[in-house]
Amino acid sequence: MSQGIKTLYKEKVIPSLMENFNYKNIHEVPKVLKVTVNRGLGEASRNAKSLEASIQELALITGQQPVISSSKKSIAGFKVRENMPVGLFVTLRKDKMYSFIERFVHLTLPRIRDFRGIDPSSFDGKGNYNLGLQEQLIFPEVKYDDVDQILGLDISFVTTAKTDEEGFQLLKGLGMPFKQLV
Repeated sequence: MSQGIKTLYKEKVIPSLMENFNYKNIHEVPKVLKVTVNRGLGEASRNAKSLEASIQELALITGQQPVISSSKKSIAGFKVRENMPVGLFVTLRKDKMYSFIERFVHLTLPRIRDFRGIDPSSFDGKGNYNLGLQEQLIFPEVKYDDVDQILGLDISFVTTAKTDEEGFQLLKGLGMPFKQLV
């Protein structure tokens, strides 16, 4: 499945970016290094059943087992103890990354209600794109009956682009549906 985005990148995106940004060498062309998917657990950190369900969901969505991130210090105001699980994250690279991007662009984003494109202003100044989703139900792998709590996800697309414009053109070339700025 990942061959679609990978071949699109090699055959169409690289020549297009070389022409637009006047790159002299093919190795100057920006590429996607990794995709990270993060989820904060919130109240689920105190409940072992919710934690396990969240791990299973993230593994279904990404196709890779998530890593549990734990708190470093105790914070009484947030009812957090040291080494308590506070989040989950998955880092996707190479073929799994391309497969995730393809499924995300072609299957997941069209399932968002009243979808008109993703916000092009969420670049970080160095060509990386960050996106927050409010619920996991938009992923076709997640079944509505299996969800006990609606939780959001943060997705980061890390690229080798030096500017936001290069990153924008790279992701647009890979099929990301950005909103039209008026």
